Amino acid sequence: MARPSFFQRATVTRIVKESVDARTFVLAPHDGPITYRAGQFCTFRVPVDGTALFRSYSMSSAPETDTELMTTVKRVPGGKVSNWMLDNLTEGDEVQMSGAAGRFCLRETDVPLLGYSGGSGITPILSLTKCALATTGRQVRLLCADRDADSMIFETVLAELVREYPGRLEVVRHLDADGGFLDAAAVRAFVGPDGGADHYVCGPEAFMEMVELALPGPGLVYSERFGAPAPVPVPEDSGQEHAGKMESGTPVATEGTAGAATASSTPGTVTILLNRKKKTVPRKDGETLLESARRAGLTPPFSCEQGNCATCIAKVTEGSASLRQNNALTDDELDDGYVLTCQAVPETESITVDYE
Repeated sequence: MARPSFFQRATVTRIVKESVDARTFVLAPHDGPITYRAGQFCTFRVPVDGTALFRSYSMSSAPETDTELMTTVKRVPGGKVSNWMLDNLTEGDEVQMSGAAGRFCLRETDVPLLGYSGGSGITPILSLTKCALATTGRQVRLLCADRDADSMIFETVLAELVREYPGRLEVVRHLDADGGFLDAAAVRAFVGPDGGADHYVCGPEAFMEMVELALPGPGLVYSERFGAPAPVPVPEDSGQEHAGKMESGTPVATEGTAGAATASSTPGTVTILLNRKKKTVPRKDGETLLESARRAGLTPPFSCEQGNCATCIAKVTEGSASLRQNNALTDDELDDGYVLTCQAVPETESITVDYE
């Protein structure tokens, strides 16, 4: 079977200012509505200075409550993609975006939903909140940490939801400028008697680790990491931005990714076909195909490096590989030879992979 085009064009129909450094982009995909679940994300392909960069952003809309598709982007100091989008996109412009992916979604249950967000981590949690309020009778409580009052995202939207669902939705705001960083004692006080709730956590890595360690249990913890993973060597002239959404929908704290291979080379080769170039490098034990492609001096596409977004998809045309994680490809796609190169490790002595 043929793998469909991963990216499609979408028109920016509206731009909403959410805070001093965050904007919501309302999108109209050209190929028709994108099917997605609350809490999922799409990957965007953005041309910056002549180089295609990839970044995954969560939907702030929910299919159960919104007729328009919305994603919200916060400016990141030094972030090439977020700054380009906020500084350059206007209504009527087109962007390239993928289909939806991710497992940071609601499960079927009646237990309370407790959400913990740091900064723009509120984006997928807002989507989950909309869905839970509209389709279930669950109690929803949110603890939102922001730098200061000017940085609060979705202040108006959440206030409207509180009025619409009195007694079911509570939003607690914490401003670092007023009380310092949120700490474990504040998290435990917020949880109170709802320790058996489903806990959804999204924000900067330090914030998430603090919340995860502070939660008293026995509830399930769902974590979505959108910060960059541990640095991976990339050729300096590649122009590739490592801006991955690290996401996990498993009900435990997200495990760290495996590091780059350190074992010595073994007999065999890895051949990569990308952008009309063909490069062959010696195979290394434990090294993923994405890492091999970088070592060959190529600039392969990637985003999450967690096996979730499918930005790094390629087809194995000779040899075979095993996947450490796969939250994106169907069984048919796997049978047809497609792999997620960020998770694929060669099983055969030599292997050939085609990104085209």
